[in-house]
Amino acid sequence: MPRAVIALLILIGCAVPAQAEPLVADISESVVKITTGFTGTKVLLFGAIEGKGKVVVIVEGPRHTITVRRKERIAGIWINRDTLQFVDAPSFYQVLASDTLDEWLPLRTREDHQIGVEYLNLKPKAKVGPAEKAEFRDALIRNMQRIGRYGALEENVKLLGGQLFRADLYLPANLPTGYYNIKAMLVRDGEVKSVKSTPLLVTKAGIGAEVFRMAYSYPALYGIVAIIIAVLAGLGANAIFRKV
Repeated sequence: MPRAVIALLILIGCAVPAQAEPLVADISESVVKITTGFTGTKVLLFGAIEGKGKVVVIVEGPRHTITVRRKERIAGIWINRDTLQFVDAPSFYQVLASDTLDEWLPLRTREDHQIGVEYLNLKPKAKVGPAEKAEFRDALIRNMQRIGRYGALEENVKLLGGQLFRADLYLPANLPTGYYNIKAMLVRDGEVKSVKSTPLLVTKAGIGAEVFRMAYSYPALYGIVAIIIAVLAGLGANAIFRKV
C-alpha cells in the first residue's frame, strides 16, 4: 500500500477533535533525486486539521545570494550596467492555498508570514535607495517567475471532509539542489494558528551526481579531465572527417 495512503489512514484515526494536534502534515517522499533526463516531479502533501480553517502551504528552497543585473542598450547592443545582490534569498518559492489569497487572507498576516512573492523579505547586500531597491527586487521576482522558480498555485490545496487536506507540489526540471522547507499553516479568522514544517532533500543521482561531486571536490582534476576529453573528441572528429 502506498505510503501516502497509509499515512492518510493514520491521520484519519488520529483526527479526534478532543486530542488531535491543530495541524498535522507530511509528504509522500522525503528525497527527490535528479537524474539524467529529469523533467520535474510532483510530491504529495497531505494532512489533517482540527476544527474549521483554511490551509496555506509554502515551499521554500535553499537560500543563496542572488545577483540581479540591469541591462542597457548602447549603440544597438544590450550590455550589463548596474548590479545588485540580494542575500539569503530563496532559490525556489511556491505558495499553495485552499482559496484565492486576496479574497480572505489579511495583508498583515501575509506580511508577517511572507505569504506571496510580493511579501518576501528580500534584503539587498549594498545600501541603495527605496526606488532602486524596488526596481531590482521586482526584476529578481520577474526573473525567478520566468524560469518557474517563484509562483503561486492558489486553490490547489484540497480540503476533504472538513478535516483532511492534500496538495500536489509541482517541482520543475531546473530545481536547485539542497534542503527544502515545506511549511503548512492553519489559518483561522485571518490568523495563523498552527504551523507544521517538513524537510525535503533534493539531490543529484547517477553519473550526473558523480560529475558534479568531482567538479566541486576536485576542480583542478575536473578541469584537466574536461580538457583531455575535449581534445580526444576533436581528434576523433578530425579522423572521421579525413576518412570521409
